[in-house]
Amino acid sequence: MMTLDTFFDCFCDELDDTDVNTIDTSTDFKNIEEWDSLVALSIIAMIDEEFEILVTGSDMMRSTTIEDLYNLILSKLS
Repeated sequence: MMTLDTFFDCFCDELDDTDVNTIDTSTDFKNIEEWDSLVALSIIAMIDEEFEILVTGSDMMRSTTIEDLYNLILSKLS
């Protein structure tokens, strides 16, 4: 079972220019300075590769925090 910490670590691995010590699971990921469409696509691809879950751009837009995104993935696993 995937934990929030595991997901957070995978999420952070996709960020190249962000000090991961400045964010946590309650961070609004769209407000991360390096956030753009390419990072969003990287996150979508990571979720597909690591967790075999298809997340759409609409799913990303409906999520606010990193934890929201994690909960979305959990809901798709059920």
